Amino acid sequence: MTKYDYLVVGAGLFGATFTHEAKAAGKSVLVIDKRPNIAGNVYTEEVEGIHVHRYGAHIFHTNDREVWDYVNRFAVFNRFTNSPVANYKGELYSLPFNMYTFNRMWGVVTPQQAQEKIEAQKRDYIAQKNKERGLAADAAFEPQNLEEQAISLIGVDIYKKLIKGYTEKQWGRPCTDLPAFIIKRLPVRLTFDNNYFNALYQGIPVGGYTKLVANMLDGIDVKLNTDYLENREYWDSIAKKVVYTGPIDAFYDFKLGTLEYRSVRFETELLNIPNYQGNAAVNYTDRETPWTRIIEHKWFEFGKDKNGNDLTKTVISKEYSSEWKPGDEPYYPVNDAKNGKLYESYKELSMDEEKVLFGGRLGEYKYYDMDKVIASALRFSKEHIDN
Repeated sequence: MTKYDYLVVGAGLFGATFTHEAKAAGKSVLVIDKRPNIAGNVYTEEVEGIHVHRYGAHIFHTNDREVWDYVNRFAVFNRFTNSPVANYKGELYSLPFNMYTFNRMWGVVTPQQAQEKIEAQKRDYIAQKNKERGLAADAAFEPQNLEEQAISLIGVDIYKKLIKGYTEKQWGRPCTDLPAFIIKRLPVRLTFDNNYFNALYQGIPVGGYTKLVANMLDGIDVKLNTDYLENREYWDSIAKKVVYTGPIDAFYDFKLGTLEYRSVRFETELLNIPNYQGNAAVNYTDRETPWTRIIEHKWFEFGKDKNGNDLTKTVISKEYSSEWKPGDEPYYPVNDAKNGKLYESYKELSMDEEKVLFGGRLGEYKYYDMDKVIASALRFSKEHIDN
């Protein structure tokens, strides 16, 4: 019954990249996805001329020239620069932390003043914590949780207003209960640069991500609304190899346990006004506001339609972070010791699979930026596509 060289389970960026490379190598490929659409979590759909990021905002950014050149084969990218705004109880701050942020927070006007303020807060906090631990004030400080890590990097004021509430909403638990490694570093810019990403290349595909993925899958057989796990025997029988990009624990019927994720719920509205918040992304950093951020999709394309005309309506999405439960879309792996150990056990099982290969954020239980997904898929393709 074998019809294809490869069956690819999942039409997201990893699956689409592998599929394109396999086709270029002369292989036959079938792609299936349980969703009604291609493009996975980067799926965009058009509403009143606005490309809506249905599963949350995605801004492509990379320092990898090879990946940038690769994606530009399938789409023209615009010049969008991510410059989010933080809203703390009506006070507005620039993100990332830069001179605009520090001026709004403390009234400082020079980089030296900002640096001195940050260093003073860090020094006082570390001295206090060391004293509580019976250590000298200037002893080496070892953060025990995310709160201690963040304050030791950026000071108390910015932590309380711009990190604490947002992070606790994202993860559903106090910062004092979160591991320090979640925040390994915080970007502090003593300039007025509002570009959130330190990336050489940045933008959004003109026409949306769905169009980009459709171009990657051009000429490929694709079946949607198709759940591989419901009829695994049949799907395995029609291909020589299976590339599985779904959750690795689901593949094994959760027999070792269930991997944990954070999920996100979206409330999306079409509004009959030209401008709701004046920016693509506004993060709500206080704990009391139930949503983490509001996305206004039209600003990813500068509020213009494809002909360059101003759009008279707007679409917004409020994002709510939540604990994942079966039936929800898994977004962010919970990278603690317990889940890491469980994933390694599933990974060991996967090594014994002769026909099935695992890849992507769910198959590897790993959070990937988009450029890293594509780079991983290209390496994976070179390793596994038969010559």
